[in-house]
Amino acid sequence: MPTLTKLYTMQEASQHNSKEDCWVVIDGKVYDVSSYLDEHPGGDDVVLAATGKDATDDFEDAGHSESAKELMETFCIGELDTSSPVIPELEISSKKQTDYAQKLVGLTKQYWVVPVAVVGISVVLGFLHLRKK
Repeated sequence: MPTLTKLYTMQEASQHNSKEDCWVVIDGKVYDVSSYLDEHPGGDDVVLAATGKDATDDFEDAGHSESAKELMETFCIGELDTSSPVIPELEISSKKQTDYAQKLVGLTKQYWVVPVAVVGISVVLGFLHLRKK
């Protein structure tokens, strides 16, 4: 009978970001490394800095050995749910940005007289200056 794999969102994984409760995401898998932090050769701060994001590049850049990769598998608690957005905050941010853009467009439509007046005055002053020469 196949083993059911627990799926976690990046948001769920990022909430486990303390020394007592630390999860990291590497290669689409979620690892609970809380019990290993004190033993990590690079120190716990390196691992804690990798929480809340996909730490695959950080893990690969560190040049971990095959034995380290095998040890890591013992801490695997599930897989990353790729059907959910990777970073939900980005959706909120882009929505706010769209709202600001719409407000800016609304203001420019409402106050179109100011730039038109500035251009008109500039043209009139330009003509007056040319006539004096």
